[in-house]
Amino acid sequence: MTTDTITAPIRTPKPKWLRVKLPTGKKYTELRGLVDKYDLHTICTAGSCPNMGECWSEGTATFMILGNICTRSCGFCGVKTGRPETLDWDEPEKVARSIKLMKIKHAVVTSVDRDDLKDMGSILWAETVKAIRRMNPETTLETLIPDFQGNERNIDRIIAVNPEVVSHNMETVKRLTREVRIQAKYERSLEVLNYLKKNGIKRTKSGIMLGLGEEEDEVIQSLKDLRSVDVDIVTIGQYLQPSKKHLPVKEFITPEQFKKYEAIGMDLGFRHVESSALVRSSYKAQKHLT
Repeated sequence: MTTDTITAPIRTPKPKWLRVKLPTGKKYTELRGLVDKYDLHTICTAGSCPNMGECWSEGTATFMILGNICTRSCGFCGVKTGRPETLDWDEPEKVARSIKLMKIKHAVVTSVDRDDLKDMGSILWAETVKAIRRMNPETTLETLIPDFQGNERNIDRIIAVNPEVVSHNMETVKRLTREVRIQAKYERSLEVLNYLKKNGIKRTKSGIMLGLGEEEDEVIQSLKDLRSVDVDIVTIGQYLQPSKKHLPVKEFITPEQFKKYEAIGMDLGFRHVESSALVRSSYKAQKHLT
């Protein structure tokens, strides 16, 4: 009688350049204590961001609004997908109070997509910026916005409150957009960034992930496309699979390749290029004000 043994599949280990030190430092410990004490909500903690210690030590944190359930089901994103709950109109004040408690010098605000709403959440977006400015007049702001399906009236609400930086991520190259972002459109995202810049936003920003199967020439073309609509700042980081249900990592990009993209981006005329494996959308966000 023979028995078959089932062995677990071998998981490719992450390369050494993706290992991070545990966050430490007085400022980090202070903010960590406030988050726990007052049950504050940040993407930094919810997403287990590898740069949390570094950013918090510099007085920067990222907050998410419009709930925690997204109407889109992007293949790369770990945020829950489904039917969102009713909007919390107290959320702008809650976020503003959190920023005040944490003494944040530069706040990044992002959101889930709310395609279920007529205004796609843009009114609450604007109210959040107003509340933060009212309660924290010295705090600078970056808003990482969805595409609002390209609706100019909704985008105008962001322009009207005039954050110091407005960001909208391309996430990937043109060829992979349908697979990676599903309901998004590459050209529409470029149009959103173009509209923002042409209508008074001084600093626009975008980001892409690598390791999803893109080719070098496609990455360079995406950088050129972003510069064609006068985007000032770009972040380039390594995609990491949130769960087995998400798109797999096709490749771990080397530090040398990230450096190459950084040099290409600077030559193209970006004001800032953050390019390394652990870079995320809000990495070094306060530096991008200069």
